Amino acid sequence: MKYLVVVPDGAGDDKIEALGGKSVLDAADMPFTDGLAARGEVGMVRTVPPGIAPGSDAANLSVMGYDPSVYLTGRSPLEAASIGIEMADDDVAFRANIVTLEGDGAYEDMIVKDHSSGEITTEEADELIKAVNEAFADDRRKFYTGTSYRHCLVIHGGTTGMTVTPPHDILGKRCGDYMPKGEGAEELADMMKKSYDILKDHPVNKARVERGLNPANSLWIWGQGKKPQLSPFYDKYGLRGTAISAVDLIKGIAVCAGLNSVDVEGATGTMHTNFKGKADAAVREFRNGKDFVYVHLEGPDECAHQGDMDGKLICLHDIDQKIVKPIVESLREDGEDYRVLVVPDHRTPLAIRTHSSTPVSYVIYDSTDEKPEDKERRFCESSGEKGRYFDNGYELADYFFGK
Repeated sequence: MKYLVVVPDGAGDDKIEALGGKSVLDAADMPFTDGLAARGEVGMVRTVPPGIAPGSDAANLSVMGYDPSVYLTGRSPLEAASIGIEMADDDVAFRANIVTLEGDGAYEDMIVKDHSSGEITTEEADELIKAVNEAFADDRRKFYTGTSYRHCLVIHGGTTGMTVTPPHDILGKRCGDYMPKGEGAEELADMMKKSYDILKDHPVNKARVERGLNPANSLWIWGQGKKPQLSPFYDKYGLRGTAISAVDLIKGIAVCAGLNSVDVEGATGTMHTNFKGKADAAVREFRNGKDFVYVHLEGPDECAHQGDMDGKLICLHDIDQKIVKPIVESLREDGEDYRVLVVPDHRTPLAIRTHSSTPVSYVIYDSTDEKPEDKERRFCESSGEKGRYFDNGYELADYFFGK
């Protein structure tokens, strides 16, 4: 049996007036996935436990079968693992976004305009990370280049006691209301404020402004945590698997869980990612003997953070036609028995442009247990609410993998 999990990040949404009271998934054109639902199972699952912030770290751990209340030590340590950073037990890792701030005067009075700096390229970002390292790195702390706007800071002997806020949660809001607070916060806030003076006139940003792009003019530091300890995925489910994603967080979960992680050229973590490359990589992994492939698509989430409803709809159609369809068709052609799970890690409602803990819909299709066709079963919340409900995401994983 082969197991395919497709995660359209942030695809879940609430009912939207502009869509006639439908959610984005309900309105999306996803005929192949809906066809699997019609001959499979739909339901709802809560991927983020109560008391835990609805981040992609907790949600993807949950979808992969790990209880976030047990295994989540912070987002950035997982990303650090992806980059290849060897953390000591007393190291603390932080996510360091390069963001776009807007306004004049004091740093605290500026507005968070864009958490991704216009989806800056990794090559440009690397130049900016070099500049902040020249200013801040020493034998205790260092910044590491990740992907696009997502980077990492490691502080040796650091603390996790401060309160920090993800920048995608405060778009359009004043910086001063969301600066780090608590133990160790002063050091982070100082680097954030000083980074603006370092980056605002950097040649990379001057060139971006000339091209009409958002400048990556400040660090925003958040997502702290210590070295993670995940039990091996093979020990949990007896399956050898691969994760395919453009996002360091997902790659890091894979590394910590003992899964293979495949880098795909042109995979950007946006709606313009290399869909074909990801699908081809999944097919190769199955044909090379892997039992399980986890394909993560960040595009719907990024569109939702930008308030781009049309982009989210287009991205979901592309995931259906360029990811789910070709991979499943290849499994059929190869004569494999297979199970497919399509599930968002969390909702990212367009109305709020950030993550929500509200349960998400899922589809499970089993080629060895095809149900009588029912076209009322679709991949959307209104259909899922009529099916099975899992109160914990890791329970859905246990169910899917037959544990």
